[in-house]
Amino acid sequence: MRKWLPLFAACLGTLMLLIDVTIVNVALPAIAADLDSGLSGLQWIVDGYALALAALLLVVGSLADRLGAKPVYLTGLIVFAISSLICGMAGDTGVLVFARVLQGIGGAAMFATTLSLLHATYTGRDRGIAFGAWGAVSGAAAALGVVLGGVLTDLLSWRWIFFVNLPVAAVTIALSAVAFPASQRHSGHRADLPGMATFTVAATGVTFGIIRGGEHGWTDAAAVVAMVIGAVAAALFAIAENRSAAPMFPLPLLRNRTFAGTLLGASGQTFAAFAASPLISLWLQQALHMSPLRTGLAMLPMAGAAFLVAGATGRFLHDASPAWTIGFGLVIIGVGAGLLTLVDTGSSWTALMPGLVVIGAGVGVNAPALVSTAMAAVPPHQGGTAAGAVNTARQLGLALGVAVLGTVFRGTAGEGHPLPLAHFADGLDTAFTVACVVGVAFGALSFALFHRARAQVTPISAQPALVD
Repeated sequence: MRKWLPLFAACLGTLMLLIDVTIVNVALPAIAADLDSGLSGLQWIVDGYALALAALLLVVGSLADRLGAKPVYLTGLIVFAISSLICGMAGDTGVLVFARVLQGIGGAAMFATTLSLLHATYTGRDRGIAFGAWGAVSGAAAALGVVLGGVLTDLLSWRWIFFVNLPVAAVTIALSAVAFPASQRHSGHRADLPGMATFTVAATGVTFGIIRGGEHGWTDAAAVVAMVIGAVAAALFAIAENRSAAPMFPLPLLRNRTFAGTLLGASGQTFAAFAASPLISLWLQQALHMSPLRTGLAMLPMAGAAFLVAGATGRFLHDASPAWTIGFGLVIIGVGAGLLTLVDTGSSWTALMPGLVVIGAGVGVNAPALVSTAMAAVPPHQGGTAAGAVNTARQLGLALGVAVLGTVFRGTAGEGHPLPLAHFADGLDTAFTVACVVGVAFGALSFALFHRARAQVTPISAQPALVD
């Protein structure tokens, strides 16, 4: 039993940070009433967290490779706990947004290191089981966040969606301190400060531009400026990495078809599977007048399917080709998004069930494979960089998906409150169709990249541990 304590510590931290991506969704009306928040403030309560995650994951992953994954993970847990306390005590929207950004910083440190810690702790079949369990947790967390947010908001207060992190963080810190072995450090070169700075600016600019464009339109001046700054910073990042003796992110990795296919699969997964969740929550609460608790429970089948499928298939990852697990998993997600178009004007919440279950099954196949393939495609000492890159792709895919599907929805359904039910249903169907196309298309592209990859992925059971 002691053998699995590190896995439990890693999964507990991952569950906590990923739940906080979506846990606020169903609590936003209560937050708005309590803090007198406007629409823009509510948007940033959600997006401030995602922005910090997307901008810092790769940076923190690189630092973890140099400083050691364990101390970075523990630091992230402490920052996450402190910021959760500030969130729960916030007396105005500005403080809450600030604390959410701080949460994202702590979450980035945790998210970028859990895979390296598991990779270092387990070998052989145990590593496959560990990655499968981690994938099950990460795949189910987004949907579980909506459920937990509804329960806590209805039964206690919106503040408890943050206070609940405190005992969980305390247990995770205590377990992690004793369960994980000391991490190796690769500090032979100085930190790539130009690469870290330019990537942070690039990721922040692009993500902010996506969020702003989805909210205010793609011709909005602030959105355009942010995207331009992000593009320039991305070019400078490429130059800095080419010139660096010890780059934060070695650009030749992108020439590896396996690694490139993994990044494509990660971004496509969150776009197709999770970007429509805010729209679904909106339909259930505003059109069908369901409570936050009932809304969360209605979305539970996706989490259950993801957890069960990932747990059942994770142990077989070392024998599976990523062309099928990642590529075919994305196609399954796309098909599930297509099934969501069964929603029409007279539908009840049960119309969502076929699509949510199929999406969850696709995530359960896809998520563990993303983890194992990314870790196998790079040398062991670049595990933190690989984890940061994959999880950055996930967060950027989610931010882009939320912005695009929100724009598509408004373009079809129109503006105003309340929307006519027919317009609401039409907007949902259009958004679900786009998610379907993205899932299937990204699945086909990923399949082609993996199928044509020259270098074979090293089996999980053959990979060495990062530490003795």
